Amino acid sequence: MTRRRLTAEEIELWRKVTETAHRFHPEQTRHESPKPKPKPVKVNRTRISGFEVGSHAKSGKPSHNLMPGLSERVAKQPVQMDKKKFGKLKRGKMLPDAKIDLHGMTLDRAHPALTGFLLRSHAEGKRLVLVITGKGKTSHDHGPIPVRRGILKHQVPQWLSMLPLSSVVLQVAEAHLKHGGSGAYYVYLRRH
Repeated sequence: MTRRRLTAEEIELWRKVTETAHRFHPEQTRHESPKPKPKPVKVNRTRISGFEVGSHAKSGKPSHNLMPGLSERVAKQPVQMDKKKFGKLKRGKMLPDAKIDLHGMTLDRAHPALTGFLLRSHAEGKRLVLVITGKGKTSHDHGPIPVRRGILKHQVPQWLSMLPLSSVVLQVAEAHLKHGGSGAYYVYLRRH
């Protein structure tokens, strides 16, 4: 790009424009020198003896299991019944007075069946009943979202903790292996 010189006419026009123009900020001088940058401040970094970054941090890999397993949650419930009887119950030494098998039932059939069975058992004065849920079908998990195995197995403890069943249930525990293991629950009923 070549620069051309202004003509006398253009120079005269430019002078008229500059004479009639007003500055936006007249208090500022025309040629201000830039302010010098502040010098960096030196920080004296002293080492603290006996201190190391991360020395008190929790070790180990972070756990991604946000909620404990169902068996663990049922086992951690506080013992409401007699501790000696509870020990016998967990060892499979107590025989259930009645049992209900919910295998193959859908949720909408299993819930009323369980409710009626427990309320009848309580009215008849029974103390220990066995609720068989099964462990659930194994399915091939092909998706990114994990699918629970054993819908009834997971749903029954929740039903037992809600009204009207919570008013008759004293204790829930996973059954001993000879009574179904993790596919069944002992339900110890309150006295009436």
